Amino acid sequence: MRPRPLVVFDRLDLLEWQLCQRVTRLNLFRPWRITLQTASRLGDWPVWVLLIAAQPWLQPDGTWRMMQYASIALLAMVVYRLIKTRLCRERPFITYLGGVHCGEPARDRYSFPSGHTMHAVLFSVLVAAHTPWLLPIVLPLALLIAISRVGLGLHYISDVIAGGAIGYGFAFLSLYWMG
Repeated sequence: MRPRPLVVFDRLDLLEWQLCQRVTRLNLFRPWRITLQTASRLGDWPVWVLLIAAQPWLQPDGTWRMMQYASIALLAMVVYRLIKTRLCRERPFITYLGGVHCGEPARDRYSFPSGHTMHAVLFSVLVAAHTPWLLPIVLPLALLIAISRVGLGLHYISDVIAGGAIGYGFAFLSLYWMG
């Protein structure tokens, strides 16, 4: 038996589906779709693993920062998975089959919250605190990753906002605990 989503998701789905439908129509333009797919794939893990691994070369206390970034990212991932599997909000392209175009295969069935956006915001805040000179690279990438999740039909806007809020919270938790 499939878990029942929260009533609030039913209401949000109705409010957001038309916007999602309009945004995913932009996927008909191949260069835009490829840009979104590339950003989404970078947000899967490669860019964040590279950022974590590069810490010893980016700052004097880099080994400590590498451990900090990796541990907070793993903790965020565990909490994210718990939320995602308990709240069970269907992805827009599943809920509105045919109405919302999916520009990339989804890993699973549920969309709330956006883990890609969570990590993008988490690492953007940590970069702002420790290596702000990287922000001109990380910030536009994080924004493009967040946009890609809605643009590819994989998330509602509220999923992306929630993922960003969770990432922001974990970043500040990390900065509070570990400096």
